[in-house]
Amino acid sequence: MREKVYDVVIIGGGPAGYSSALYCARAGLKTIVLEHLSAGGQMTLTEIIENYPGFEEGIDGFTLGDQMQQQAEKFGAESALTSVTSVELEGDLKVVHTSDEGDFETRCVIIATGANARQLGLPNEAALADRGIHYCAACDGMRFKGKTVALVGGGNTALEDALLLARICEKVYLIHRRDEYRAEKFYVDAVGEAENIEPVLFSVVDNVDVEGGFQGVTVKNVKTDETRFLPCEALFVSVGRVPNTEFLQGAVATDAGGYLEADETTRTSVPGVFAVGDIRTKPMRQVVTAAADGAVSSMFAQQYIEELKAKA
Repeated sequence: MREKVYDVVIIGGGPAGYSSALYCARAGLKTIVLEHLSAGGQMTLTEIIENYPGFEEGIDGFTLGDQMQQQAEKFGAESALTSVTSVELEGDLKVVHTSDEGDFETRCVIIATGANARQLGLPNEAALADRGIHYCAACDGMRFKGKTVALVGGGNTALEDALLLARICEKVYLIHRRDEYRAEKFYVDAVGEAENIEPVLFSVVDNVDVEGGFQGVTVKNVKTDETRFLPCEALFVSVGRVPNTEFLQGAVATDAGGYLEADETTRTSVPGVFAVGDIRTKPMRQVVTAAADGAVSSMFAQQYIEELKAKA
């Protein structure tokens, strides 16, 4: 165990984590961020972010993440590149176990581990992430303004994404493996009324053609096995997300989708444990909302620590 006890250990170094670190450090709290990839987290995989305020020409995710880290460290926050394996969250003194940096004792834990987009399982999917295959219509849709795109999914989020893309793009192929969507009637009706959305039902994505640049997708009919090529500029995937909560081993309450239950205060079911960014139950998951969560969490973390000290 380390000799010093941190006021705040932040698990995850994306925009939520480093925003929290910035505000916690400025409040005089001894703070460290634990991140297993690099500053910015999944944001670093995004080639251009055009909807984060203050960057008129956009900014790439790696640069934005690096700048967030530098700003937080300027005010005294520390960083460690390591994976969190498990946690002990009960009591006033909590312990965060890591794979190669030992254990961290802390009064507060802020969880900012995000959620990964559920993939389709295509052979070349990972290599094409942000290079033809995209997982966030709100983030990347404007890059295909006036062009034809395809989107796969059938739930509320998928149809909402399809409608968003339909306002931007010339045409949207909406691919779904069933003949009925799993979305609310409002979204189904709106999609039916959109003249530039073409439903491609009973179908799954079979292949993505990238020879000589992104050419389009081949879909297979699940009933007849017939294939069809859809010429398009990009494929958007909206088949759900997987929250990164394995290391918690059920220690914090989650909602039906596996996200950590935390309201606008970012407090979770465990005193002294907060959830920020995409890992939290919330209606919108964007870089700007993640950063906002981080700022909010610092205020309630500081309040919690002051209450701890008062009863000591």
